[in-house]
Amino acid sequence: MRLRLLVKSPCFHLSALLLISLVLASFCFRGLLYSPMFSRRLYLQQKSRDFLQQNLKDGTDALQHFRDLVSGGSDNISVPCNHRPRMEASAADTSTPLVITIITTRRRPEYHYLLQVALGFLNRLDDCGADCSDFKLLVCNVDPQPNSHTDACLLSQLLPSVARHLSEEVAEAPNRFEQEKQDYTYCLSQSLELYSPEYVLLVEDDAVPLHGIFSAFFQLVQVRFPEEPLGGGLYTKFYHPERLQGYVNPEPMRILEWIGLGGTVGLVLTWLYTVICQRPRFSWWVFVALTLYAMLMAELAGRHYLLEVRRMSPTLYNVVPATECCTPAMLFSQASARRTLEYFKELQCEPGYAKDIALYKELGKRKERAWALEPNMVKHVGMFSSLRGWYEGEEPKLL
Repeated sequence: MRLRLLVKSPCFHLSALLLISLVLASFCFRGLLYSPMFSRRLYLQQKSRDFLQQNLKDGTDALQHFRDLVSGGSDNISVPCNHRPRMEASAADTSTPLVITIITTRRRPEYHYLLQVALGFLNRLDDCGADCSDFKLLVCNVDPQPNSHTDACLLSQLLPSVARHLSEEVAEAPNRFEQEKQDYTYCLSQSLELYSPEYVLLVEDDAVPLHGIFSAFFQLVQVRFPEEPLGGGLYTKFYHPERLQGYVNPEPMRILEWIGLGGTVGLVLTWLYTVICQRPRFSWWVFVALTLYAMLMAELAGRHYLLEVRRMSPTLYNVVPATECCTPAMLFSQASARRTLEYFKELQCEPGYAKDIALYKELGKRKERAWALEPNMVKHVGMFSSLRGWYEGEEPKLL
């Protein structure tokens, strides 16, 4: 009798549901890279190798594509650098809604990161069609020896290009982090000077654009912030590291989102439980328990994967307050770009105080705002940092 009563109790049902779910999750989620249940021991090395292999193939394909355009596919070509803006004759008379500026320097040449990114944007512009016909693509070569950056030289035959170390006398920076900030400042200022655009999308040379990036741009500037560019914010991030997108983070908005998701799913599960088990009435404690259950399952699955559902429509894209890290893809309005340049003039970057941290801290000091767009609009493919270097023989990992 007691066993029968126990089996019929909500406490038993919910405990069984949780136990079964955790067992299933340990098998279903352990192969998901950005799930807390991801098994590094079983999957990380192979996933990292597969990623590098695909990256190598994509780089080789991009190289062949641009070689075909420049020289008809010959593999034995020597391409001179042509670092100049290549402005169209009518450029001064037309409005430029958006300039996409790719900041680049040499790193692991076999992966051709710059070519992957450039090809990605050219493909996305083709997909966008007439709506993006006035957008400009600029390559900003900040390599200390710009003529040795062969991928940038190849693109300089096809796209507007500038090179910092050819166009101005560059004093040696006190450290790599300050050097990176100065390079970033140069590319942003060149984008404004050459085109005077309404917006600048400043991307690093290992941030490959995803499908829908320009739909996201139009949604952002025409629907979310139609009256004031970027809602008066300093910038909008188009990328945040996937490993930092979980619910268990200090960002208050994510906690509210997590509770809201749990409550919605918990309400549905409570209704189903009431109907299936023929419970006489709605139970608040069952609702709370199922809400917590839904929140736990969402975190174990990984918020990154839940964000991917938003790609179904640009209206589902989420705009949230920006967090500290990182700068693979940043959108500025013309006014906010000029403010950013002024702020950077007063900042000195150093180890532990890189440009992304410095700019984020300026938000509070200057009473500025900044945003992040979710889900990510670029894929970060670089596993070899140009800033921190890499040791020969060391095998990179995705996490």
